[in-house]
Amino acid sequence: MRLLFAFATVLLFSACIHQRVDLIVHHAQIYTVNNDFNVAEAMAIQDGKIVAVGSNDDILKEYQSDSLVNAHNAIVYPGFIDAHAHFLSYGQSLYTVGLMFVPNWQEAIDRVKAFAVEHPGKGWIKGRGWDQNRFPGKQFPTNAELNLLFPDRPVILERVDGHACIANDFALQLAGVKAGQTIEGGQFTTQNGKLTGLLIDNAVGIVEKQVPAATNEDYKDWLIAAQQNCFATGLTTITDCGLSPEDVDRVDALQKSNDLKMRLYVMLSDHPSTYSSKYFTAGGYVTDKLMVKGIKVYGDGALGSRGACLLQPYADKAGWSGFLRSSPAHFDSIAAKLIATDFQMCTHAIGDSANRTILKIYAKYLKGKNDKRWRIEHAQIINPADFHLFGDNSIVPSVQPTHGTSDMYWAAERLGAERLKGGYAFKQLLEQNNWLPLGTDFPVEEINPFKTFLAAVARQDAKGFPAGGFQMENVLSREQTIRGMTIWAAKANRMEKQVGSIEVGKKADFIILDKDLMKVPSDSILQVKVLKTYLNGERVF
Repeated sequence: MRLLFAFATVLLFSACIHQRVDLIVHHAQIYTVNNDFNVAEAMAIQDGKIVAVGSNDDILKEYQSDSLVNAHNAIVYPGFIDAHAHFLSYGQSLYTVGLMFVPNWQEAIDRVKAFAVEHPGKGWIKGRGWDQNRFPGKQFPTNAELNLLFPDRPVILERVDGHACIANDFALQLAGVKAGQTIEGGQFTTQNGKLTGLLIDNAVGIVEKQVPAATNEDYKDWLIAAQQNCFATGLTTITDCGLSPEDVDRVDALQKSNDLKMRLYVMLSDHPSTYSSKYFTAGGYVTDKLMVKGIKVYGDGALGSRGACLLQPYADKAGWSGFLRSSPAHFDSIAAKLIATDFQMCTHAIGDSANRTILKIYAKYLKGKNDKRWRIEHAQIINPADFHLFGDNSIVPSVQPTHGTSDMYWAAERLGAERLKGGYAFKQLLEQNNWLPLGTDFPVEEINPFKTFLAAVARQDAKGFPAGGFQMENVLSREQTIRGMTIWAAKANRMEKQVGSIEVGKKADFIILDKDLMKVPSDSILQVKVLKTYLNGERVF
């Protein structure tokens, strides 16, 4: 009897022991985004990782924590992942003249003048965000007024896409730019034999090289400001496309000091210094919050500045088809270099000619189905004959839904109605590999993931235009879009075993929303609010 009593007591004591964890989230609607897209009620987190997902009863019965989050039936998703962005550039832009959405060039000039008053001296004035397609007449501006206002202070104002800029004469003089000068993959625009200040693609870098190098404090200011804004929108992992090894050094140092918490996948820029850097020669670089395993290659320019390389001339510029930013031989040489490594080749390609060129080079080296996950960034305009090359060779199209809703006002003018059918074709691209990563390309677009969601599922912009949606034959379902913003974006970065879904063993990156993106009406998507953002189980917003 004593033995039986003792055994029963041990069983009772064991049943009452709860496993202690750092955090329990309960009474939530948790979209796990696992293979079955299951919805759970609660989860337990320990040491920054998810240790259990299940019902309220099961989790609260088996686990105990000093930190309990009662979600009161709020919606939980994996932290959003932006599959294509420019995190560092966005941070820099917060400390320059903001020119997003200016309706005319005079408004841009007025903002530059105000910035100069607030920041007196002789230092460089930088700005970003203007788009001539928003201006009356849609004509590119010149630097004439900047020359009058700033005869001895350099000014450089980037177009919204980063593929063009206006520089004043003083900045051009510092860079040694002269009328008639040429450059592969770019243009120094002239009018009546005089430089207008408009620089396209590779020409931009000639002037930007003159800007003084940033300090460690500059980097800290930029990255912390960018992080704060991104966490507020529910972003927990960002793909930063095109950094230098020196940029990565700064990022890594700030992450190690815990000033920078944001999880980043970094593509190194295709530049000679990249291939001799420790990040490349060591076969990549991975920490808890940083993965450097991609090379960003620049295929062509942007459609808005007519730098995208097209198979046939632009519909609104006779005889002009854009250009590649390097020779096909260069792209081939990079593919030959990377095929023997673990690095992903990630090439910017907008126009149908650029996409065809890169797809065929990829196919030459990939030779059919594979798991290299080489990517085409944007995959914006595809000739109908070329879609199959993505699926045939497991090439990943990395797309940005808001590009479609931003460009729809003028894209037909550039391309014509027939060619536009192969543009922003997200559903067709999804069908190639049955998965599709989504991003924003911020600061080219806004960082807001809810605008990504709206543009994908309703093919509308923030104004609800057009009422019936833009090219609805390429609309994505809500589940596909959530996957594209989480697990598929993680997969594009080869991080799907660490992040992208709420599953046991993965990092506890998740967000709590006030409304359910799977159910909220389309016209209310942009009213959805992020209540809390968690990274590694730590609340960061």
